[in-house]
Amino acid sequence: MSFDQATIDYYARAAPHYTASTAQGRHRHLDPFLDRLEAGASVLELGCGCGADAAHMQKRGFRVDATDAAAAMARKARERFDIPARVMRFDELEACQSYDAVWAHASLLHTPRNALPDILGRTHRALKPAGWHFANFKLGDDAHPDEGRDLLGRWTNLPSPAWLEQTYAPAGFAVEEAERYRGNGSDGTQRDWYALTVRKID
Repeated sequence: MSFDQATIDYYARAAPHYTASTAQGRHRHLDPFLDRLEAGASVLELGCGCGADAAHMQKRGFRVDATDAAAAMARKARERFDIPARVMRFDELEACQSYDAVWAHASLLHTPRNALPDILGRTHRALKPAGWHFANFKLGDDAHPDEGRDLLGRWTNLPSPAWLEQTYAPAGFAVEEAERYRGNGSDGTQRDWYALTVRKID
């Protein structure tokens, strides 16, 4: 499968009650990522949620194309932050060399593992030469080594750092920075996360 409809349906149901505080405001990796970009750069956001990150990017002067697979979430971003968010699943990305950067905070972790190479290929094609991409993932561990549903019913791919780096490399990305850190998910489960900042190399 290239996407999980039950996960999209979850966010559609949750959207009316989703706030910036629920999403913990903008992520701490956002400003360091944006600092790598030229002023006024174009940024595609995959999985914009309630729009907090997109609003911050726009405030900093970047041109943001905010997208989310759940129409209710895109509507939430428009209503809460006046962000012109549009509805798009990851596997519907068809842009070619259109963006300087792609930001995907806590979103690609919902992609089934067998679909991630295709999504990364689409992301690579959407980026301009030497473009930047950020994504972070919940990691699997001995107790939860395989992908599956979390306590909220969302699909989570639960990869290892090695698997991620081995998947990004063939897609034409070079890892510029990687960080493993401890964090909580929306379902209350604490686990290690892996944040990757990569650059398009071909």
